[in-house]
Amino acid sequence: MIGRLSGILVEKNPPQVLVDVNGVAYEVSVPMSTFYNLPSNQERTTLFTHLVVREDAHLLFGFATEGERSAFRQLLGVNGVGPKVALAVLSGLSVNDLAEAVARQDSGRLTKIPGIGKKTAERLLLELRDKLKLPTGSVEVVGGGAAAGYQDVTNALAALGYHEREVQPVVKQIPPGLSVGEAIRHALKMLGKA
Repeated sequence: MIGRLSGILVEKNPPQVLVDVNGVAYEVSVPMSTFYNLPSNQERTTLFTHLVVREDAHLLFGFATEGERSAFRQLLGVNGVGPKVALAVLSGLSVNDLAEAVARQDSGRLTKIPGIGKKTAERLLLELRDKLKLPTGSVEVVGGGAAAGYQDVTNALAALGYHEREVQPVVKQIPPGLSVGEAIRHALKMLGKA
């Protein structure tokens, strides 16, 4: 399998590029997020690749980062999603945006991508739920109308045995700007004083 290409960028015709590696030019399909960050023609570039072998073709896909390639491979694992749809998803959303959409189960964000209908979006959310995680350092902040963050706090407290009627007034008093973990600790302190 071809895992990475390093060479001279010869041509750019979205969504394909031609990379010359020591005299052999590889035709590589890339998501638009990678395409926009490529250097000018005749400059050196490196792409992480994924090779798809079909009965009638060998297709090479390239990505600027290993995270993009990993997300592409996760997308290919979803029932009914082929390389073309996976490339469209990564062209429409960054890896972080995709992980956030999956974490929030936001099908509306996925249906804005050309070629992704409601059923495909729901299948993506369902099958990627436990596979695609937000990168470390991406901390969800509670407050400022972040209903999803408040719901996470409420769910966590319910899992600890608190009843919703005693949790709701406490959750509404959580100061804005806290991460979900900090908000849970703050709520537990308030519940301990009650």
